[in-house]
Amino acid sequence: MTVDPASFRDPAGQVHLAGDRVFRTVHPVGLADYEFVRDSKALLPLVEAGRVLGAEEVDAANLGSHAPAGGVVLEHRRIPFWSYPYEWPFEALKAAALAHLDIQIELFEDGIALSDASAYNIQFLGPRPIFIDTLSFRRYRENEHWAGHRQFCEQFLNPLLLRAKFGLPFQDWYRGRPEGIPAESLARLVKWRHHLSLGMLSHVIAPARLQASAGNRMLGSAVKAQSRGLPPTSYRAQLVQLRNWIAGLAPKDTGKTVWGGYAGDNTYDETEAGEKKAMVAEFVTSTQPRLLLDLGCNSGDYSALALRSGAKKALGLDADHGALEQAFARAQAEDLDFLPLFQDSANPSPGQGWNGKERKGLAERCDQVDAVMALAFEHHLAIGRNIPLPDVIGWITSLAPRGLIEFVRKDDPTVRKMLALRDDIFDSYSLEEFTAALQRRARIVAQRSVSHTGRELFWFDRAA
Repeated sequence: MTVDPASFRDPAGQVHLAGDRVFRTVHPVGLADYEFVRDSKALLPLVEAGRVLGAEEVDAANLGSHAPAGGVVLEHRRIPFWSYPYEWPFEALKAAALAHLDIQIELFEDGIALSDASAYNIQFLGPRPIFIDTLSFRRYRENEHWAGHRQFCEQFLNPLLLRAKFGLPFQDWYRGRPEGIPAESLARLVKWRHHLSLGMLSHVIAPARLQASAGNRMLGSAVKAQSRGLPPTSYRAQLVQLRNWIAGLAPKDTGKTVWGGYAGDNTYDETEAGEKKAMVAEFVTSTQPRLLLDLGCNSGDYSALALRSGAKKALGLDADHGALEQAFARAQAEDLDFLPLFQDSANPSPGQGWNGKERKGLAERCDQVDAVMALAFEHHLAIGRNIPLPDVIGWITSLAPRGLIEFVRKDDPTVRKMLALRDDIFDSYSLEEFTAALQRRARIVAQRSVSHTGRELFWFDRAA
């Protein structure tokens, strides 16, 4: 039994992990609000619709000495893979923001509000956002202000605006400051034309000025306004106005990206593409992975094929924003249990936050992954990022006990383009070196040539 390292900020309760079981304590300080929400039954339709994670009260003995005196113990189902907002594509963060606001708006009619607005209270099942923090729901207090407004702006709105208004991807900035993007930082990018937007004035420019004026008369005026309270109609109107604004946001930089068109513009002819797909289908049909990791997933063609071939869930990683947006849109349109995430595989998400453990690194979160695909991928690390080939193979094979890896030869057109404007310092990059490195870590189940340029697909199994 361990306490989740991200569950320490809320005095109302904590999350405890025991194998595959997930428990949540409700401490006495949060019990009244929890019971009010539970007894209202307002969450039941949201749970049934898959929009809020359900919770069942269980015997406190399940937690042993961790059980709260005078409190309650809940059990949740486990989320297969934990992702963070700095890894989500634009449309995923937008979907999470809208889900958060829609839940607030709907529950407001039942006298329920949210105590915070953390983006980390949202997770994804495929492309579908789900709210996971039971203890964020509490009784609405008459004439209160929205306590989570600043947090919502920093963790949802401002990252979206960074991409929608300024054409700048938010992921690296967000990962560098996991608490989100402050209004005062975003406001430095604001031009005069942005002052014509009510949303920018209300949620970025004014808050930034307020933060900059701490200690003077403007701050005093804000404190007085807070003490006067906010009528319920104004509280709800604020949520609705923000929801409508976010619903209309779209990425500003929607031009062609390096790999956004790769699915339809690559070096495979129709027969070769068929050979590659056949081996992917054979591998997945044979292994039946519960959670498949697709490295360099691009627009999701092979993840979709894997799901059709028997994989239960698929997780995709890519660093091309155009490809990720296509993949997420595809997952939504085709209702695939597929979640594409932003990830620079040469610099994967580390453990960070408090004590370096509050947000887990990528490798630690892959404990449920039981198969990995790295198709037309390894050369981007070995050639593109100068990572030794054995290290690339070691990293890929560490992510799952079995998988498929495609080797791309140095005389392949794609690699020749990568080397066109740089010295070829990769004397040890060869099929022989690749095969030897893979055999040191796993058994090669099958090997197949899948292109006229000599691309080789390897099926490995290190569990045998």
